[in-house]
Amino acid sequence: MATSGNHLIEVRGLVKKFGPEITALDHVDLTIDRGEVVVIVGPSGSGKSTLLRSLNLLETPTEGAVIFEGVDITDKKVNLDQHRQKMGMVFQHFNLFPHKSVLENMTLAPVKVKGMDPGQAEKMALELLAKVGLQDRAQAYPAQLSGGQKQRVAIVRALCMQPDVMLFDEPTSALDPEMVGEVLEVMKDLAAQGMTMAVVTHEMGFAREVGSRVIFMDGGCMLVDQPPEQFFGAPENPRLKEFLSKVL
Repeated sequence: MATSGNHLIEVRGLVKKFGPEITALDHVDLTIDRGEVVVIVGPSGSGKSTLLRSLNLLETPTEGAVIFEGVDITDKKVNLDQHRQKMGMVFQHFNLFPHKSVLENMTLAPVKVKGMDPGQAEKMALELLAKVGLQDRAQAYPAQLSGGQKQRVAIVRALCMQPDVMLFDEPTSALDPEMVGEVLEVMKDLAAQGMTMAVVTHEMGFAREVGSRVIFMDGGCMLVDQPPEQFFGAPENPRLKEFLSKVL
């Protein structure tokens, strides 16, 4: 199955059931083009994170297909790990190795998985740390960092794999309020550089300012998919109106 046109990711008829009772995703169709920042919002339990985690098959769909760079990665014959290397993932919790320094956390995957020269990996890691203002923390351990610093390290660690798309699953929800801004700034810079991003977040300001499109999910369905001006400025869907009245 090949994608048409410029779609980096194409989701077709995605269904995810957890047992007979719970349908987390109900026949979702979605396309993400190169350079887009697609922001996914909605109430708790609406299927946002399940959709995001299905894009790199951290959640295995019950039905449907996920096509990434022209390849149906839900096909059992596909080397999934090879494709996952091109998809950076940042979670709510930072998932850093506590016994390794920041620099070691960042260079581990490029060296072990991609076979990059350790010197080259270290040079790239230090350049990325400088971009997020953490070059002086290269030899620190995760326990010595604030939550915001850990999340910035988690983002640049994903970037060390030189991915084609970055997936963010509520990257600021575990942070103290004053640390949220520093992480969002890094994400804004990435968007400005043209990185393709899919972001599940509660940060409506980020969605409005940075999103190319904003998707509203409820009950496992995509109810709205619009540019932010229309999404926030002239919402028509009654469920979206109700949601925005509570979060804005």
